[in-house]
Amino acid sequence: MLKTAKTLAFGLIAATCMVGTAHAQSADWVRQVTRTIAAKQTYPKAAQARGEEGTAKVKIYVAASGAVERAELISPSGSTSLDREALALPSRTGSVPPPPGGATSVTVPITWRLL
Repeated sequence: MLKTAKTLAFGLIAATCMVGTAHAQSADWVRQVTRTIAAKQTYPKAAQARGEEGTAKVKIYVAASGAVERAELISPSGSTSLDREALALPSRTGSVPPPPGGATSVTVPITWRLL
């Protein structure tokens, strides 16, 4: 009997800029932040083994230097394991490109799917 492996798909599908300063952030900067964070994303093994999927929305506070100051869960994924990963991801990234308008925050949806 052959066992087929499940294909994993995960990533930051889109990002919505939630401005923490008076200046709107450019769509290009938001895309750069999204790609930087997606590069560090993993699929938690426990969530994968249980077949858990979902999207968590995380608000990331970014200093003028690009340092990630903190993150907060805005919308849970429905999985404790995925939510923990979503909150740990920005800190693991450490820094993102400096925001063009100074310190700000950005909300990104982080998605995990088993295919």
